[in-house]
Amino acid sequence: MYQEKSIGRIISCIHRYTHIHMHKKMESYNIGSGQFFFLTRLYHHPGINQEMLAESLSVDKATCARAIKKLEEQGFVIRIRDETDKRAYQILLTDKAKKLKPQIKQILQEWTRNLLKGFTQEEQQQLFTYLERIEHNASIYK
Repeated sequence: MYQEKSIGRIISCIHRYTHIHMHKKMESYNIGSGQFFFLTRLYHHPGINQEMLAESLSVDKATCARAIKKLEEQGFVIRIRDETDKRAYQILLTDKAKKLKPQIKQILQEWTRNLLKGFTQEEQQQLFTYLERIEHNASIYK
């Protein structure tokens, strides 16, 4: 039976496999795959406020709040009132989270290497270019 190719289905499968992989790798640190992606974003944008964090990950505010709450309960982040906007909270990494950064970086690099196995450098460049264009096209419908 012929099944039409679907970019959405393929991306969804990669997304699920990534979550499964990250869940296995982060289990020993008591970090779920959902919190993992918030933590990685915080490494790149320490002190970002919760609203901007949610927007940068394309998740709703409630999902972001739950993930941050779990990370806070585990001792990976603290929330402090934003000085410029008293309604907002800045999310800061704790020393516990900062010490974990090298392991997380290694896990991400290994996963990326596995996904790109068998691709030439040129193919990898093209793939990223195409995926970024797809991401841009999808973001128009936010």
